[in-house]
Amino acid sequence: MRRWVLAGGATALIVMPAALAFFSGGFFDEARIIAALAAWALVLAAAVFAPRPLPRSTSARLALVGLALLAAWTALSSAWAPLGGLAQDDAQRALLYLGYFTAAVALMRDARVRPVLEPALALLAFAVVAYALSERLLPGLFELERSRSAAGRLEQPFTYWNAAGIAAAIGFVLATRVVGDPGRPRPLRGVLAAAAVPLGLGVYLSFSRGALAAVAVGVLVLVALAPDGRAQLRSVVVLVCTGAVAALVANRLPTVKSLADNDAGEGLLMLAVLVLLAGAAAFLAPRTPRRRIELPSLPGSRPAVVAVAAIGIAVAVGVIVAASEGKPEAVSPTAGANPGRLGSIESNRYRYWEVALDTFADHPFAGVGSGGFAVEWLKVRDRADAVRDAHSLYLETAAELGVVGVALLLLFLGGIAAAAVRLYRLDPRAAAGPVAGAAAWAFHAALDWDWEMPAVSLTALLLAAAVVAWSEEAA
Repeated sequence: MRRWVLAGGATALIVMPAALAFFSGGFFDEARIIAALAAWALVLAAAVFAPRPLPRSTSARLALVGLALLAAWTALSSAWAPLGGLAQDDAQRALLYLGYFTAAVALMRDARVRPVLEPALALLAFAVVAYALSERLLPGLFELERSRSAAGRLEQPFTYWNAAGIAAAIGFVLATRVVGDPGRPRPLRGVLAAAAVPLGLGVYLSFSRGALAAVAVGVLVLVALAPDGRAQLRSVVVLVCTGAVAALVANRLPTVKSLADNDAGEGLLMLAVLVLLAGAAAFLAPRTPRRRIELPSLPGSRPAVVAVAAIGIAVAVGVIVAASEGKPEAVSPTAGANPGRLGSIESNRYRYWEVALDTFADHPFAGVGSGGFAVEWLKVRDRADAVRDAHSLYLETAAELGVVGVALLLLFLGGIAAAAVRLYRLDPRAAAGPVAGAAAWAFHAALDWDWEMPAVSLTALLLAAAVVAWSEEAA
């Protein structure tokens, strides 16, 4: 019975983020509360049936304590928060994350979970993206709800295009990792290579610059950490190229790109292209080249070289784009499903971040209380839009929870980072995928309100919990 309970609990944890995606990403009360009750029920099951329900390493304990204290501080801040409803929402969300992470740390230890986690999450992300693409590929047969603010961008079932983009991005990164791991069964690598093509298209059709950048971050982490460097690099090149071709084709089809038309012929053409590209990816990406190409030796460790090169390229690209735009303005570029927005670094987020930093400067210790950024933004006379979030987990934490909240968040993230370093030293093959997926989320969370979207953040928490649990099991 114990084995079945543990396996069922692990399965529930893996499925929960994708299930929440179909309830507006778990943003609203009812789905969030049900998910929280389920998460704490799994904590109880783990406490009864798991051989080691609590972490034993220092880094793992720091991560768990940091998240627990952050949840407690978030709930306590409702005492000075200006809006009780938003503070209550944040407290519920924090309790959901604490229960989910606690259960995941205990249940991800099962050796049967390790080979399943990354493929399962990637395939679930594919299922969500396939649902979102259905009305574009088969218009007339499928018709999903649409919001005016999305203006044709891929948003379902999350109802927010940037959430759809980062969910597809994490799925793409995990699929790329599985495809680039020669230790995986070849049929599985072929299936994930095929799934990566529509995942890449999903990232593009969200027209989310942050999601595209998150893919780049995740892929760079894979190239830096994966022990089988050539196989991983091959999978990256093949899957990025096939995804780019799919995006180029979609860009010529208004029905697919922006739902501007309802042309069934365009949808079927895109579907045929996707099938062809998926087949090519499944054939090319897992292959082992007959002729072994010897690459020149690097001047340092591969992670260090990749990190330095990535920073250099990012700085160069940023300087070039900034120079071409002059002074980037705090306004959003071309709205809607327009590829022109992908070549700009203008954003109204600059103003959100400025207000968040000013709020932190005025309330440095405890912040204005959970959910208080919404009130601070209303005080800005020349505001262009109504927002409730600072569009950055880190800056919003500083504004609403002060230096105490930032310290607790860093304690949580620092514990996970330490566990990741430990796992990489002990078993780099196991570390590469979860670390890359979590890194993509951590980057995107600095640019958007991922923390308020449980369907996105639970995936990252599951990957982080796997890193924590596996770092102890590998020792």
